Amino acid sequence: MAHFTVLTLPTFTDPRGSLSVLEGALPFSVVRSYWIYQADGQTRGGHRHRHTRQALVAVAGEVSIHMNDGITEEDVVLNRPDQCLLVEPKDWHTMTFGPGSVLLVMSSHPYDRNEYIDTPYE
Repeated sequence: MAHFTVLTLPTFTDPRGSLSVLEGALPFSVVRSYWIYQADGQTRGGHRHRHTRQALVAVAGEVSIHMNDGITEEDVVLNRPDQCLLVEPKDWHTMTFGPGSVLLVMSSHPYDRNEYIDTPYE
């Protein structure tokens, strides 16, 4: 059983393709959104936050997210655009990118470097 929350987003599929919806699915309002791409084979992140909550969606390819909340460590693989990983402020996380992957990140707070905690759990 997974310790960290992965949402399955409402998705509508017909012969024209699939459409996944974030509206009403996240437990916080999105203040900032960005995406990471052209990071094939790279590991990014390596921090947690003081207040910011995040939602991660691999809209293309596969991204492996290593999560550690100070009690539990787990690797969560996102490889479907209808999967959304919730990252809470306490969650130390790193993201390793597969070929051609694109990771959409939605945050509850605007960017503030002072919000980041760079020291991992021991």
